[in-house]
Amino acid sequence: MNGLKAAIIGAGSTYTPELIDGFIERRKSLNFEEIYLMDIDRARLDVIGGLAKRMLSAKGAGSQVVLTTDLDEAIKGADYIFAQIRAGGMQSRIRDEKIPLKYGLLGQETTGAGGFMNALRTVPVMLKIARRIEKLAPGAWLINFSNPSGIIAQALNDHTKVKTIGLCNNPVNMLAGIEKALGRRDFDYDYVGINHLSWITSVILDGKEMIQDLYSGGAVSMKNIPDLDFDRELLKAVPAIPCGYLSYYYLRDEQIKKCMEAEKSRGEICMELEAGLMEQYASQELHKKPEELSQRGGALYSTAAVSVADAIENDKNEHHVVNVVNNGSLPFLDDNDVAEVKCVVGKNGAAPVPVRAAQNEYIMGILKAVKAYERLAVKAAVNSCYTSALTALMAHPLVGDYRRAKAVLDDMLEQNREFVTLSAREGES
Repeated sequence: MNGLKAAIIGAGSTYTPELIDGFIERRKSLNFEEIYLMDIDRARLDVIGGLAKRMLSAKGAGSQVVLTTDLDEAIKGADYIFAQIRAGGMQSRIRDEKIPLKYGLLGQETTGAGGFMNALRTVPVMLKIARRIEKLAPGAWLINFSNPSGIIAQALNDHTKVKTIGLCNNPVNMLAGIEKALGRRDFDYDYVGINHLSWITSVILDGKEMIQDLYSGGAVSMKNIPDLDFDRELLKAVPAIPCGYLSYYYLRDEQIKKCMEAEKSRGEICMELEAGLMEQYASQELHKKPEELSQRGGALYSTAAVSVADAIENDKNEHHVVNVVNNGSLPFLDDNDVAEVKCVVGKNGAAPVPVRAAQNEYIMGILKAVKAYERLAVKAAVNSCYTSALTALMAHPLVGDYRRAKAVLDDMLEQNREFVTLSAREGES
């Protein structure tokens, strides 16, 4: 097998040891001779890069690890590029979580008003990265884990020629939950949705539909979502297994109340977790990812990312749930809409598998509404357009109201003026 080059963009993330662990586990099938770790924060990069080198050395992996703050150096000639950036850093995430609460709106890093602000900061940065990939590594696969993953995937597919797949660990965790419930892995399934708005609508085991026996168990618990139970009548109304993020839609007022009453936002909790992790990472005695990393909310992160690269490189034609253009998989969305669906992944990338089960009207309706929001969010980010930004928030089911939408948008833009400037209309300078 020829040696490959991997680049991790945003390698100063505390998640990076998860990826390195995945590289180590699959080193026989993914021969990454070169691993470039790139981040704009040199201090964090040095700490995490040091741990990465110790992890690889402890397992006898011969990969050359290069630490760099130069994006072009990391990208040039790469075969696989893993992006996990956080534009604006953790402080911006905390503002995304707290500002909307002032207006009675959900504060969250990937959906609603907070997720929208994250998209405005992140989409332009990801497009710049993609343009460097087009020039310096046109054959590379960009595997993106940066949030909001679905909106970024939509922007990259609409506005670049980069070969890209959007990832989230949420589907992997949901399927792992089903495996645990059934005690078996040999089940088939239908997965319907867009990123952080998804359901498993069918589970087939030995030719028998198991979904009604399973969905009463509720959503898979996610570390960064305040737990709320789904009652029986709710689950009967939408008879499918919902991802944890559906609690923000099903139980919106309760989630807002929980966020308002919480002593700390999830971002503030993550900052504390990261401080402890970074202290551990700096220890020269540490040669593996610490158990505490699982508290950060990235369970099975490396499984999601590295297994997809493995499936492409070795033409495995495996099933993975990823974010790609719909191409008819969900008939109620446009073909060029990015959806989060089950795909066959091989050397040519991810090919969506058509969904078999008939769709619930609620699922179809809310997916179309949030996809319209995502399209408007991409338009606002790409064109730096205030009008599209306001329209996007008005379209989102978790915002909707004009006065709230305008107030929260103006407040968030003021607090993010270092990162985002919007014109009144498209093309206005």
